[in-house]
Formats: sequence, C-alpha cells, structure tokens
Amino acid sequence: MDSAGGEGRWVFGYGSLMWRPGFPFVERKGAVLHGRRRAFCIYSVHHRGTYERPGLVLGLAPGGATRGAAYRVAEDAWPEVYAYLREREQPTETYVEAWREVRLDGGLRAPALVFLSDKGHRQWAGDLSLERQAELIHGAVGLSGRNEDYLTDLVEHLRAEGIRDEGMERLLRMVEG
Repeated sequence: MDSAGGEGRWVFGYGSLMWRPGFPFVERKGAVLHGRRRAFCIYSVHHRGTYERPGLVLGLAPGGATRGAAYRVAEDAWPEVYAYLREREQPTETYVEAWREVRLDGGLRAPALVFLSDKGHRQWAGDLSLERQAELIHGAVGLSGRNEDYLTDLVEHLRAEGIRDEGMERLLRMVEG
C-alpha cells in the first residue's frame, strides 16, 4: 500500500470528531484504524456526566477495527489544532495520545493522531455489558449535554457515513427503551 502524500498531519476521529471536528482541515477522508474498536468504555465525569452521576463516552478499546474519518491539517495550523484537540479530548487525561497508521479510503495509508483509551486511568470502565452501559447512559448529563443525545448523535452520524454498528444501535434501543 502507498502512503498518503501532501503536506500536513492527519487526525483520526471515531466519535463526535467525525461530525463535529471543530478545527480547520485541508482534507477529510473515510479511514479505518486496525487493532482498536469503538466502545463506550470510559466513565464521563465532564462532558456527559459528573463525578456524582457518571455517564459513558467512547474510547478506542483494544481489538477489532474502527471505521471513522481522518482529517488532514495544514502544517501551519497544526499548533492551534493540536492545542484545541488537547483541550477538547483530554479534560481529565483519559486518553493516551499516539500516532497510528490508518488506511484511508482509496487504499493509501497515513500516520494519524489518535486518542486511545488508557486502561490504567481511573475512568476506564472496561468491557461493560450492554445493560450496564444503558443504565449509565440513561439520565446522565454533563457540560456538553445529555449522554443519551451523544449516543443518538453517534448512531445517526454513523448511519449517514454508511457505517452500521449493530452494537451501538442495540444500545440506543435499550436506552430509548
């Protein structure tokens, strides 16, 4: 496989970064990250819950593969974009920042900044049953709004991208209940 050319750095999004990146980019492509799967595996005490009533947010848990979106950011915009991403994605340092190769639509590969779930962090929820995930998501609210809205947005936007995630769709049905 060839590597993606062009100036800039890539950022991989698998959740809200797919539909609301919030930063300037030169190019957006569908992408797959191998070795990690999309999962509600992080207790949210900031964006979608509180310390008293945690919710859940997505993380990249070990195993599988995740279809998402990759954004190419111009080199001169990188410092500002990186600062924005640190503020947005790391309010409680629940992710490990890493550069991982993603396969872009069209077959090219590129190194991309990804935010991997930190299994050693106190907010790591691990592999919860769908029933337990639904309990935590239902009724949780944080600075960014209702946890249920986050799940609904995720499923709707994945569908719009042509991604059918049966686990997320089943979870949504359970939460809507």
